[in-house]
Amino acid sequence: MDTHALAGRVAIVTGGGRGMGREMTLALARAGVRVIATAAAQSGEIERVAFDAQAECDDERVLPMLADASNPADAERLVATALSRWGRLDILINNAGRGMKYVSERFLTEPTRFWEVDPDTWRMVIDTNVNGPFLMARAAVPHMLAGGWGRIVNISMNHDTMRRRGFSPYGPSKAALESETAIWAQDLEGSGITVNALLPGGATDTGMIPTGLPQDARATLLAPDIVVPPLLWLVSPEADGITGRRLVANQWSCEDPAKALEDAGWSRR
Repeated sequence: MDTHALAGRVAIVTGGGRGMGREMTLALARAGVRVIATAAAQSGEIERVAFDAQAECDDERVLPMLADASNPADAERLVATALSRWGRLDILINNAGRGMKYVSERFLTEPTRFWEVDPDTWRMVIDTNVNGPFLMARAAVPHMLAGGWGRIVNISMNHDTMRRRGFSPYGPSKAALESETAIWAQDLEGSGITVNALLPGGATDTGMIPTGLPQDARATLLAPDIVVPPLLWLVSPEADGITGRRLVANQWSCEDPAKALEDAGWSRR
């Protein structure tokens, strides 16, 4: 696809400092997009992303910001910063997420039953994975509506993982995000703003995987940059009218984008 069509756009990527968030932030910057990359607690990773983008693009295209997407004031501040700095906001990538390692580092081999999950951990995961995307979209959409165009991309996962034993609250949180995707797409129908889910299509080598995973198992993980080609298409004008869908990255083909598209959630069944 012609990435020049993205030049001049403005994006927010939550959780933009590591894993898929880092790869998506750098890819957007390479395509000429101005990006706010966020982290909730530590600035080192997003500052490194901004440095790497500037070194590669010879331009300050990435603005690192500490912000918790699950905090309404932080969500509003991120959007306000995009508008004050660049005068627009076109793309929102809801990537920030908390996974099962917060429940147990042994979640892949010793499933934790739902009643054994600490309530504070449950709330933290739901706040980040469900409430964060809502608050970010709520802050961003009025400005996208004013511009008559926008892209919201929610980073999701396989349906099988949502139903996997021992995957509370991560599985339920992503099921809720898929429901948000399907409903928001309908709420925004005809507005020029699309809402879609993007998922790698399998376990991915990100910070959500325990550091103690055996090397032979780690070798089977998908690379984080697998989401980059479908993301660039999804946020481009080529994907106008594609909404309420889920795009599976490891099934992506630039010659046949429809091959990787599925209905998001269950609202259309």
